[in-house]
Amino acid sequence: MATAREAQPPVMLTSGASGRVNALFSPRLLKSLLMLVGAFLMLLVAPFRGRIFRFGSPSSSSPTAEKCRDEKQEKGGCGNGGGGGGGGIQRKKVPVVVRVPANVPWKSSSIVLAAVDQDVMLRRSIAIQRVVKSGDEKTGREFSFHVTPRGDTLFTQSWTPVFGDVIKGIVVIMHGLNEHSERYKKFAKLLNANGYKVYGIDWIGHGGSDGLHAYVHSLDDVVCDTKSFLKKTIADNPGLPCFCFGHSTGGAIILKCVLDPKIEACVSGIILTSPAIGVQPTHPILTMLAPVFSFLFPRYQLSAANKQGAAVSRDPKALAAKYSDPLVYTGSIRVRTGYELLRISAYLQQNLRRVRVPFLVLHGTVDGITDPLASQKLYDEASSSDKSIRLLEGLLHDILFEPEGEMIAKDIVDWLNLRV
Repeated sequence: MATAREAQPPVMLTSGASGRVNALFSPRLLKSLLMLVGAFLMLLVAPFRGRIFRFGSPSSSSPTAEKCRDEKQEKGGCGNGGGGGGGGIQRKKVPVVVRVPANVPWKSSSIVLAAVDQDVMLRRSIAIQRVVKSGDEKTGREFSFHVTPRGDTLFTQSWTPVFGDVIKGIVVIMHGLNEHSERYKKFAKLLNANGYKVYGIDWIGHGGSDGLHAYVHSLDDVVCDTKSFLKKTIADNPGLPCFCFGHSTGGAIILKCVLDPKIEACVSGIILTSPAIGVQPTHPILTMLAPVFSFLFPRYQLSAANKQGAAVSRDPKALAAKYSDPLVYTGSIRVRTGYELLRISAYLQQNLRRVRVPFLVLHGTVDGITDPLASQKLYDEASSSDKSIRLLEGLLHDILFEPEGEMIAKDIVDWLNLRV
């Protein structure tokens, strides 16, 4: 079997769940980040120089992050929309766009907002075009918009079987960090062929959804958005069993969702591929520094996290398709996004015993992005009576895009068919 380095041409690899998450807050960045902190503090103190000792230290107030509290947001059960809203299907033609910029010029607040809004419009137009132009006699494609409890607009899409037997279940797909739901269209069509209706959602900052590209201020917000979308989807498909599929960070999001008893009661099972539940910084002291840096420089991009050596697939064509996709973020990971990865991973590590839903977890043994041993720990500690794990020898991170991807996808369908 060829090695990952022999099987692919050199490409720019993205960070986060599609890049080397272990490079977050590495020691080599510590010096530069400390210099940034010093510069930031100098700017704060400069206006008060000469008066600071006379009048005392200037008072400061830190903004309180808006968190989605489950106990406040969730008042209904599985059949409640949970505050989310869906939009209609649009069939308007949109201009062709070639590439979405990965970086935003940080010059002033108005320029930043305008640049982000333009970026969102460009990404959304691409996402819409792909749905509108995807003619397929066996699959019905639609897109809509889901409004989050915070008022953000998320791009969603669905794949519905056109012919065949009655639909026997629904599958909700959660993509990984830096990618989007459209990447799983082949898997969705396979599910359609086996009688499942499929829904995909681009979470905040990804694909055709609102937000700075690949910036995640709070994965708790993403978890809340996912719960809201799940409730609406289940309400729109009464009587059908609901399954969730999550890749990498998407797997971590799904896991945290099903720790909520109300969501657990609605979901018949989950499938996790390369879940991000074992992310650790390179040095313990960085765990203490990460919250400080993420507060002071949330959008700062860690160039050292963009490694060339972390392959995600052994298939050169799959790599080329991924990194030429304008909806796939290939810039350096942002500080706040990296911190949120560390935070959700730490939370899950402490709560694996609370997992009770049926699940299948699949992980490549040579995954250099997320830790297959963390998937083994999930299997060992989870309280689920119906649980399965498959550690796939020699496979990398994006296992559905590996040469063995079709076989793995069929195994997932077989697992689903035994539970409907």
